[in-house]
Amino acid sequence: MDDETEIRKLRWRCRRGMRELDQLLERWLDTRWRTSSPQERDTFLQLLDTEDDRLWRWVLGHEVPEDAALRRLVERITSTAP
Repeated sequence: MDDETEIRKLRWRCRRGMRELDQLLERWLDTRWRTSSPQERDTFLQLLDTEDDRLWRWVLGHEVPEDAALRRLVERITSTAP
């Protein structure tokens, strides 16, 4: 699959039905996906598989992921928020 097709599919997966989450995930996809390592991409895919409620609690800082790679990615995503 070419990069643009993959990004379109990932953009669809970033749509969570909660505007704030959508914007955070899509911003990371737009700014970091192409330059991220394969490990970071795998972590982002894992993040997209996380249920919305849990993901929202992570973004707000009410909880932190047990997995260190997920924790670092959530921190990077939330630190780039405007």
